[in-house]
Amino acid sequence: MELPFAESYKIKMVETIRKSTREEREQWIKEAHYNLFNLKSDYVFIDLLTDSGTGAMSDKQWSAMMEGDESYAGARSYYNMKESIRDITGFEFFLPTHQGRAAENVLFSSLVKEGDILPGNSHFDTTKGHIEFRKAHAVDCTIAEAKDTNAILPFKGNIDLTLLEDVLRKHPKEKIPCIVLTITNNTAGGQPVSMENIKGTSALAKKYGVKLLFDSARFAENAYFIKTREEGYANVSITDICREMFSHADFMTMSSKKDAIVNMGGFIGFRNEEDWKACQMFNIMYEGYITYGGMSGRDMNALAQGLREGTQFDYLETRIGQVAYLGKKLDEYGIPYQKPAGGHAIFVDAKKILTNVPKEQFVAQTLGIELYLEGGVRGVEIGALLADRDPETRENRYPALELLRLAIPRRVYTNDHMDYIAAALKNVFDRRETIKTGYLIKKELPIMRHFTVELEKIK
Repeated sequence: MELPFAESYKIKMVETIRKSTREEREQWIKEAHYNLFNLKSDYVFIDLLTDSGTGAMSDKQWSAMMEGDESYAGARSYYNMKESIRDITGFEFFLPTHQGRAAENVLFSSLVKEGDILPGNSHFDTTKGHIEFRKAHAVDCTIAEAKDTNAILPFKGNIDLTLLEDVLRKHPKEKIPCIVLTITNNTAGGQPVSMENIKGTSALAKKYGVKLLFDSARFAENAYFIKTREEGYANVSITDICREMFSHADFMTMSSKKDAIVNMGGFIGFRNEEDWKACQMFNIMYEGYITYGGMSGRDMNALAQGLREGTQFDYLETRIGQVAYLGKKLDEYGIPYQKPAGGHAIFVDAKKILTNVPKEQFVAQTLGIELYLEGGVRGVEIGALLADRDPETRENRYPALELLRLAIPRRVYTNDHMDYIAAALKNVFDRRETIKTGYLIKKELPIMRHFTVELEKIK
């Protein structure tokens, strides 16, 4: 008999969570102005809003925190972090930041100016926000197949090299500070990018004299998919795959709250010393000194350990396997989602479920609210709310996909929780024809509005 799959860890401590009533949830979401971000965590039973900073740290990470060096400059913890980053990514130069969007802010303050063009594969919300805040332009060059949630491709997060070259050819290199390659591609459904596509992107960057930036929040998950799906990598270690991936990049930004399994932290990696020095002033202005950058010594120690744990095959197999497990449950119920299952989340295809809700009434947000009302499960909209308005016309942008992301925290929930999530979503799916109206915006910020937007329900 073949032995069944089992988690690569055992549980040492638990945290109590409370089920609420539908009546309570109806009142709470109304008080939150129908914005799932505005809910108190105590009002949520299973929280899939994000996998960022929500993972469970290991015994070794907690032990490392106790040895944190809190010196202002040149702390031992900084050098522990430097060693882990160098060993796993190959980058010799880095700046610590308190999280990924801070890394983007520091790097783009040095790189990006008004009118610039930054092509990439589905820039995520903070990346696009930092670009458009500087009156530059993010150009999406993701492969067309990513828009078809039923298409089964091993590397659905790839950049379309033909589209990318069209952008590079049309604009002088002085107007393109970098190409942004997101690994894995979050907006497209947590889909991976192949090594072949990474090499092709790098070759185009070199051909046109443009630098290549990796948005690397989930780089280890991307490496896992390369190992398990791409020819020639089955017998290559995750760490060696990571080093090969990063060997093609000039920079990396990292939200360490994902694949380094910490609650707070990030960094920027640099291929050359000149780029590193160009960003130091901004790191000091916005984050802190260059050897702590908004992080405490204990957090740098936890991050250094977390990078090593997050690149272990057994851990990744458990983590990505749980996401796949939820996908299989949805398959049983006939619920459409971005296939194949992504590395960190299931992205439910809201357009195919709530066919009666007009796009102007925020379809994926409506599905997210219905799931919360049904079972106290909190997801996040990846659709028109997140897409924001066009910076020039101020018209709402309506992306091809309206997705409800169910992001699975690392080492937090069991498969029983996955069964509960699937059942709650099935109940919404079964009554989908009765859901005919959504929500309108009452109040919003000009950029990255989805975090704080206030909505009103259409009667």
